[in-house]
Amino acid sequence: MEKESKKIKITTGLCVKIAGYVLLATYAIFMIFGKFIFSPISVFWRSINFFGTAGEFNAILRILSYAIFCLGVSSLTRLILKQVAKFVSHGKAIIDLVCSLIKYAAIIALVFFILKTLGVDTTTILAGIGILGLVVGLGAQPLIADIIAGFFIIFEKLFDIGDIIVVDGFRGTVKEIGVRTTKLVDTGGNIKIINNADLKNIVNMTNQLSLAVCDIGIEYGESLERVEAILKDNLQAIKEAIPDIKEGPFYKGVAELGDSAVVIRFAANCDEGCRYQVERDMNRQFKLLFDKNNINIPFPQIVLNQPTKFEDATKKQKTSATEFVKEQKQLSKGIADADINNV
Repeated sequence: MEKESKKIKITTGLCVKIAGYVLLATYAIFMIFGKFIFSPISVFWRSINFFGTAGEFNAILRILSYAIFCLGVSSLTRLILKQVAKFVSHGKAIIDLVCSLIKYAAIIALVFFILKTLGVDTTTILAGIGILGLVVGLGAQPLIADIIAGFFIIFEKLFDIGDIIVVDGFRGTVKEIGVRTTKLVDTGGNIKIINNADLKNIVNMTNQLSLAVCDIGIEYGESLERVEAILKDNLQAIKEAIPDIKEGPFYKGVAELGDSAVVIRFAANCDEGCRYQVERDMNRQFKLLFDKNNINIPFPQIVLNQPTKFEDATKKQKTSATEFVKEQKQLSKGIADADINNV
């Protein structure tokens, strides 16, 4: 049921878009060839042709003409810019910001055109808006800060659409950079919306290759030199088996002497978007390689021993120990416990 509902929603949206573009195309034909199709005294022609001022017109048709023109040109321009954005590797954020500005500008222009059609003095309104804007601007500093921060993000190229960034522990792909907010999408499809002014302590994971690390333990009894010789002959084959690796994998040596294993480390450079998959692939390939060459990867083991029998202190040792403790207390009297804890 949910799948069918989603399909109907997509189909409805597509039909609305097609109908809108057909209406815009028809309107464009009327505007270009209208003077050859309609009579100069036609009320319909004078109503939709807002470039001409002579004669009476129908206010509703004029407003409809303004709406089709402003929204249609805005929609078509944004569609062209988004298609251009698909073919560029950088600058998508600038295109996205321009699209947002075009959308808001079209709506504002449409409002003024409607007011003008209804006989309202837009000059007076503009003057009033200027004064009102000054007053509102003083109380809308967070909004202004978001807008300014958005421009700095784009023009300083801190990150672009499609980049993977980390903001305050949230790791996601930049989906949209708007005039006021930025949208991030994590691997689970969750969308986080952050005000541009709040984008601080950003880590851009896409600017350079990321490091994929793989730690694998081998038994203490295994010859480390034998393992390293086998790795030398097979690292190139592992790289060929994992196409997402850009550089490496490299053997980094012994990372840890663990409780039951000698941990050796491998590293490879790859794109941030596939780092976790590369780490999983490296784990698989090294496991297959070790199995093929009888290199055991150990598991935790518990060794049980017979209880040890401890000797009791002699009377002489007890006396000596008591004197030793008293002596040490006296000698260390000037050393406070706080000094020891801070060491």
